[in-house]
Amino acid sequence: MSSPKIQHDLEIKLGSEYGPEEEQAVIDVIRQGAPTSGEACIQFEQDFAAYCGSEYARVVTNGTAALFLSMIGIGIKPGDRVITTPMTWIATPAAPVTLGAEIDFVDIDPVTYNLDPGQLEAAITPNTKAIIPVHLYGQCCDMDPILEIANQHGIAVIEDACQAVGSQYKGRMAGSMGVTGCFSFHEQKNMSTLGEGGMIVTDDPNVYERIALYRSHCTRVHGRSTKYCQLDESRFPVGKTFWWQDFDDTGYNFRMTDIQAAVGIVQLKKLDELNQRRINNAAYLTEALRDVPGLTLPTVMPECKHSFHLYPVMLDAERFGMNKVDFVYAMLHERGIKLGTHYNPLHWSTAFQQRGYQRGQFPNAEKVGESLVTLPINPRQTPEALDYLVKSIHTFGQ
Repeated sequence: MSSPKIQHDLEIKLGSEYGPEEEQAVIDVIRQGAPTSGEACIQFEQDFAAYCGSEYARVVTNGTAALFLSMIGIGIKPGDRVITTPMTWIATPAAPVTLGAEIDFVDIDPVTYNLDPGQLEAAITPNTKAIIPVHLYGQCCDMDPILEIANQHGIAVIEDACQAVGSQYKGRMAGSMGVTGCFSFHEQKNMSTLGEGGMIVTDDPNVYERIALYRSHCTRVHGRSTKYCQLDESRFPVGKTFWWQDFDDTGYNFRMTDIQAAVGIVQLKKLDELNQRRINNAAYLTEALRDVPGLTLPTVMPECKHSFHLYPVMLDAERFGMNKVDFVYAMLHERGIKLGTHYNPLHWSTAFQQRGYQRGQFPNAEKVGESLVTLPINPRQTPEALDYLVKSIHTFGQ
């Protein structure tokens, strides 16, 4: 069994890393009264938009809210259809479904595990209004053909970059290529804002305006948060009028707090360095595990900067000598290492079985669901921890 220190380095739960700079940022905001959606949020938005090369950014409570508000931003409504991958977290399809849209899944590329652009066009219908490519595990989808097909059909592309903050595709930042890009700052992500948080980026001022309005009850002030209207003076004596709050529509409350945003500002400054540690750790694992029979290690596409939110490994049970379930169990109970099983294909889930999907429809996704595990990877991992992980895997591999 591993030591407590090594176990900590090999946890999947915490992907982010905090230090004294984040602690000081929290203290500074507390001393300012700990507001919500104040100056720290504005600064975080400006910094994040600049980092992504986008015109606008809006902080939200989490990545799910970012996806949901993006659907509102492009006007998704009942009867619309949205294309995405079955290999993702439930939040990706849930965002359009909760607005009344229908989901059309497209199978994945068996090498990258991302949505396969070659199968995309066949899924488009006259009611298709959006495509949500998911940059899974930290590697961007092959965006050029996706964007080309979407443009040909007048379909909006909403990037789910929740696992890919800091990743790149042909020099373009993840999230900056579609109508919107959606990010998560959950505690497991490459950067975090105290456990939860999210961001939306866009270059479209109209989409940004809708997102900004619906994020905060559809109210505004000077184009930002609250609109006040003066009451009709014919109903009130001159000099006795007052201001009242108006709402453009019924919206939501997905606002971030300034404490979270202050931490996000610091985390963003560290992001490239933290991602580089992940990249270095992934390179170590790839070199150290390449001779293990039955393991297919992740492929980094040459046009991509892979930020390695997770390190996915495909397991050939016959050649490796152990199936996925037994391997996950043995690593945890014999070696003290918790592996991930990201993800079961969503068309296997009750939610989408009830919507008419069946097993066998997406064979590439199903093979991944049956055989893929994710190894712990984070910027805290020491050479000792990585070496222990590698030796543990060699222990079980034939």
